[in-house]
Amino acid sequence: MAGEFLGKTVRRRRKDARPSELTAAALQLFIEKGYAATRLDDVAARAGVVKGTLYLYFDSKEALFNAVVREGLVPALSEWKERLANYAGSSPDLLREVVLDFWRVVGSGQAGGLLKLVLSEAGNFSDCAHIYHDAVIAQGIDLLRAVVARGMARGEFRAVDTGAVAHIVMAPLLMRMIWEHSLGRGVPGVPTKRYLAEYLELTLSGLRSGCSPN
Repeated sequence: MAGEFLGKTVRRRRKDARPSELTAAALQLFIEKGYAATRLDDVAARAGVVKGTLYLYFDSKEALFNAVVREGLVPALSEWKERLANYAGSSPDLLREVVLDFWRVVGSGQAGGLLKLVLSEAGNFSDCAHIYHDAVIAQGIDLLRAVVARGMARGEFRAVDTGAVAHIVMAPLLMRMIWEHSLGRGVPGVPTKRYLAEYLELTLSGLRSGCSPN
């Protein structure tokens, strides 16, 4: 009886689990097993809840994947947009902060493995690829375009095609994410901190070429 009561108590408590607990469990499983092989039953079990609890928040695996992708990004995007509107420092410093924050929020840790997952399964699950592109890549590129345009308007960056440059700035970040979740495991390479430092210096040197030093 005690064990049965304890089980009911735990189940009642877990029924009120926050969606973030479910998305955290889903992220782990998507990275470990892939999108196709991950079942909602598995996600519920990993989170320690019954499957019905999961359906209180997410009506499909695609909806759950959407939440996994967006969970950490929406608050960060609001912060980045506010920082862009109110930033008093130089545009090179702003670009450096945005890139490092993007890496911290999107690129590092398990979240960085989602890009590899999306690329490997995009052919069979194009909706997931579109979700990731719209929530992560497109939003990041829009932010980078705005930062570069700011620098041009202030005379801190030379005149460039902001759309092309935003894609060029984004590409090495995405490639690093893929590397760290594939070949980077067990293969000697440049440490991420050094990689990002050198990448930023090259990027900023190119953008400032022909402009007066800040």
